[in-house]
Amino acid sequence: MSTAPRAQPNGPPEQTLTGRVVSTVVSVGVAALGLWAGLAVVGRAGQVTVAELVATSLALLVAELVARPFLRALAGRGSALLALAIGLVGQLAISGLVAYAFLGVRLRHWYVVAVVLGVMAVVTAIGRWLVGASDTAYVVGHALHRRGGAQPSGPRAKGLVVLQFDGVSAGVMQRAMASGQAPTVSRWLTQGTHQLREWWVPVPSTTPASQAGILHGDDTQVPGFRWWDRELGRLMVSNRSADAAVVESRFPPGHGLLREGGVAISTAFTGEADHAFLVFSRAGTRGGLGSGASYIPLFASPFLLPRTLLLTLGEMVKELYQARRQRVRDVQPRIHRKLSYVALRGITNVFLRTLNLVLVTDAMSRGAAIVFVDFVDYDEIAHHAGPERPEAMRALEGLDTVLGELARAAAAVATDYDFVVWSDHGQSLGPTFEQLTGATLAERVEALMEGDAVSTLESANGDDWGPLNALLSSTFTRASRSSRPLVVGPDRGSTRAVGDETPDVVVVGGGNLGMVWFPGLPTRPTLEQVTARWPGLVPGLALTDGVGAVMVAGDLADDAVGQVAAALAADLRGGLGSDVHRGPGSMSQPTGRPGPEGSAAAGHGGAVVVGPHGIHHLGSGRVTGVDPLVPYGPRTAGDLARLSTTEHCGDLVLLSTVDANGMVHAFEEQVGSHGGVGGPQNNGLLLHPTHLEISDDLLCDHGPVPLFTSPVAIHDQIQRWRRAQGTLGAQP
Repeated sequence: MSTAPRAQPNGPPEQTLTGRVVSTVVSVGVAALGLWAGLAVVGRAGQVTVAELVATSLALLVAELVARPFLRALAGRGSALLALAIGLVGQLAISGLVAYAFLGVRLRHWYVVAVVLGVMAVVTAIGRWLVGASDTAYVVGHALHRRGGAQPSGPRAKGLVVLQFDGVSAGVMQRAMASGQAPTVSRWLTQGTHQLREWWVPVPSTTPASQAGILHGDDTQVPGFRWWDRELGRLMVSNRSADAAVVESRFPPGHGLLREGGVAISTAFTGEADHAFLVFSRAGTRGGLGSGASYIPLFASPFLLPRTLLLTLGEMVKELYQARRQRVRDVQPRIHRKLSYVALRGITNVFLRTLNLVLVTDAMSRGAAIVFVDFVDYDEIAHHAGPERPEAMRALEGLDTVLGELARAAAAVATDYDFVVWSDHGQSLGPTFEQLTGATLAERVEALMEGDAVSTLESANGDDWGPLNALLSSTFTRASRSSRPLVVGPDRGSTRAVGDETPDVVVVGGGNLGMVWFPGLPTRPTLEQVTARWPGLVPGLALTDGVGAVMVAGDLADDAVGQVAAALAADLRGGLGSDVHRGPGSMSQPTGRPGPEGSAAAGHGGAVVVGPHGIHHLGSGRVTGVDPLVPYGPRTAGDLARLSTTEHCGDLVLLSTVDANGMVHAFEEQVGSHGGVGGPQNNGLLLHPTHLEISDDLLCDHGPVPLFTSPVAIHDQIQRWRRAQGTLGAQP
């Protein structure tokens, strides 16, 4: 059964002829009202009749449709920046000509045309919202226009659209459906066209790692959102274009999910797509935004662009109100929502969403074999407000509307598209590590290094502006500096930009996953080496409030593990003393499930995980004291063992504590976070057409319900779907 037939079972109920006529009349009427308001502002409303207003509104729509192919041809010679310039000039010229022809406004009065258009956009946006008209009807109309308006006839080629709902856990989506905030998804499930399933997001549960796995079939090159690269001798940040390009160059060629006719939109990596728009790894290159022709439907519309900009400003105002509401109500936990985030939210939640919709629809109208797009709306709001706070849940309404509009577009294009929705991770709520302890992770590490004068490179911010970094980097052909890390001196009171000097210690935070490197060492140190140099570092971190587990490379001898075990049992009394924050209990008095008897669990290679009351050796599975991994679930040991074998894994890997309610403590300024393990952050969602069957051999059945346990497995599944559709050749 097709998921996008002409009858549109995937979208809202198809309008009758009467309904379409009424919708058209309402749209033209609202536009005419907006035009009258604009003319009233410039003192010309009394000089026009109702018939002239209606005729002018219709003429603006028709003129835009007629001019669009010519504007596309011009914009296709350059990037989005050229498309923006052509679109704005084209809008003004078209509007000026129509105003002159129907209203007698002279061409020399450009300022009058601009004012009228601005006021018209405001009134039209409000009017369309009041009458419930579709916000993106012009985008769907673009798909019809490219095809000449004819309905598809005969068998249609197959295609796939994969939409990433960034940060949306399966549980959050289910609650959104129950509250009526995701009617399109609910309708798909009720009608039986789609199935919703959960998948386990392994550590690191972060966007770049998940996208590396699903787009390239290799998530071993990305240990977190940020990491120290010993080979390059610098900090890598996955949303900086130069770093993303380096990472993509390390993927094995010929395995990209989007090869052979694919399109990548707003992603970290290309997936070997033929066309890439707003992709981090391409952002620093010439033409990194993709062909300007694809942007014309937004930039050249006399209604869509002004309205989008207006709603972007409205979203900023909404953020100011909602942030204040959290403060007044003293909602806990919460973080300070900076003014810079006000602009970020408006751009990501309105402008980029609309731009993504335009680009996806354009790719569908051209018959792309597969389209992959990342919508970051919910993720950005959830980081700052909380995963299930009202403003975050409302973002899902906009995403669900996008699904409905794309379903309408799919019924209008020549290719028969199936829709797959997936999330790269979920999000978990909790106060930050700094709120809990009064210190940053870097400050805590320095305090435990026994007074050594060390320079610490600390990076725990910057991922919020990733999509805009791609936009700015593409525009100016250089990486944005918004996520540039800082070196914090020994006094932790001064900061300076990273230069050529190699720091003594690198500390990064990515959600509730923290990592520490010692760049002066040529390879990852073992527990024995770390303990010999800084005896109190590993046990001190394990005993710190908010830290649940510390992973370090194992040792072939029992001595180092035994030394750490003894330090934990003694609670470091006489060593760091009150500088160590203790949780309840101790190793000598375990409060949870004890491990096998015996001394330290070493001697089998692999990595060692140290907790406040016990040690878990990943190589052998032996546990001394209380297993620190019990609160994180049964899959955590395997996830950490795998992470420890990756090339760029931290010398120390830290997981924040997770309580019975799934609350975690981010090592960065986020009240909703992900990156490690604990709570809903590891519960991704996969919504797929029922007729696209799941391959049982790709599922892990070690649990109550078989499920995907890595993005690589989902990569393999989608490749099989593509081969079944006939859009992908044989396995390379």
